[in-house]
Amino acid sequence: MLMHNIGMFDRPGALNLKDFEGSGADWLARYKKYINDGKTVVTSPHKVYGAQANDLVLQLRKRGIDRVILAGMSGNLCVESHLRELLEQGFEVAVVTDATASAIVPGLDGDAAAQTNYRFIANATWTTREAVTKMSIK
Repeated sequence: MLMHNIGMFDRPGALNLKDFEGSGADWLARYKKYINDGKTVVTSPHKVYGAQANDLVLQLRKRGIDRVILAGMSGNLCVESHLRELLEQGFEVAVVTDATASAIVPGLDGDAAAQTNYRFIANATWTTREAVTKMSIK
């Protein structure tokens, strides 16, 4: 509910970037040079939590990718849902555990739940340092 209340998914369409810049759904400025590098693929946005409602699996398969590294906000919802769907689709998935976040509300710690589930479900869990090291190995 929080993500809907703050307008996280408020874009007029999957391919429509009208008013995207500075909307709150825009990329963080420090990451734009990496996202807009001409090599990074941005899938259509999901409307609920998982990859079932976007074209991520299609985009990965078109490129022959079968191993995925996940990180992001809303770890107990979006990241975990993507993790589960990608595993069901046959991908090998690692989660960068210190590069995820989740809501914490009185009596409920979404991050603690997500961190526990990552360790039960993912093929691997890494820190950011470990992920960078592993991606640097040729």
